Amino acid sequence: MIETDLNSLWFLLIAVLWMGYFFLEGFDFGVGILLPFVGRDDLDRRVAIRTIGPVWDGNEVWLIVAGATTFAAFPEWYATLFSGFYLPLFLILVALILRGVAFEFRAKDRRPQWRAWWDRAIFFGSAVPALLWGVAFGNIVRGVPIDAAGEYAGGFWNLLNPYALLGGLTTLLLFILHGASFLGLKAAGPVAERAHRYGALLALPTVAVAGGFLAWTLVDAAGGNRGSFPMAALIPVAAVAAAALAGVFPLLRAKRDGWAFVATGVTIVTATLTLFMTLYPRVMPSSTAAGNSLDIYNAASTPTTLRVMTVVALIFLPIVLAYQAWSYWVFRKRVTREQLSPTG
Repeated sequence: MIETDLNSLWFLLIAVLWMGYFFLEGFDFGVGILLPFVGRDDLDRRVAIRTIGPVWDGNEVWLIVAGATTFAAFPEWYATLFSGFYLPLFLILVALILRGVAFEFRAKDRRPQWRAWWDRAIFFGSAVPALLWGVAFGNIVRGVPIDAAGEYAGGFWNLLNPYALLGGLTTLLLFILHGASFLGLKAAGPVAERAHRYGALLALPTVAVAGGFLAWTLVDAAGGNRGSFPMAALIPVAAVAAAALAGVFPLLRAKRDGWAFVATGVTIVTATLTLFMTLYPRVMPSSTAAGNSLDIYNAASTPTTLRVMTVVALIFLPIVLAYQAWSYWVFRKRVTREQLSPTG
């Protein structure tokens, strides 16, 4: 019973890590994608970048921890996932590296051409992961070809199916909307005004796309493509996501920045939770034979490994969370054009 409980605990912790990553890195991606639209001049673009400058690298730690935790707790899941999804994950990694380099190198030279190239790198380095993470999770939930040895048996084109592509469009739009609400909360002046305008413009299409993706997920779950959670548990969580998303448009129009950010954040967290609830106790369903699916039992590490990981997590996780909360508190003030010199 202890081992079984630990398997479920680590599945839950991985779900929490991905919810935290999408919530935090989601607005980072959104700000990066909106950069050429909210920044009409270099000073405006510096304001937008400064809103995430102190926190973007800390937000990416959630991805590193999620990957390391998956490797340690469920090595079979990690191996199948990274071998089957090699190309999209490689593209995500390249985009994240390019984006990180752009943040650091943009200010090394004041020439407009130099900064323009790095601004493009920030845009594409944000848009590619925002799209491909949705494609990846769409495939995980839908199921992929897995053989009897637990290995991915499909090709790259198997990943480009309508459900997964809709998932990619959903995360792309959600993260842009999340970034717009964050800019409204953290920036001031023209950048915040344009963020409000673009957020309000994207809110209704995002409701349509994300609502369609959630509805498709629930229809598949009702048809049998779900784990242990009944529809009576899935529907309320998905309903919270839909209700929070529906509230973003009027909040942005009213310039209720804090509540708009909360609404987009609740949408991302509950939508991600819906996907993990649809999976449990599976971690990678097989589309070829249900018996080939990976779950929290046949993909897990040894009970001793899970026990040691639990002790380590109980010691260090509160410290990491406290430090990140402190960093957000220190950099809580809005960023304005007046704070930044035009030649800095």
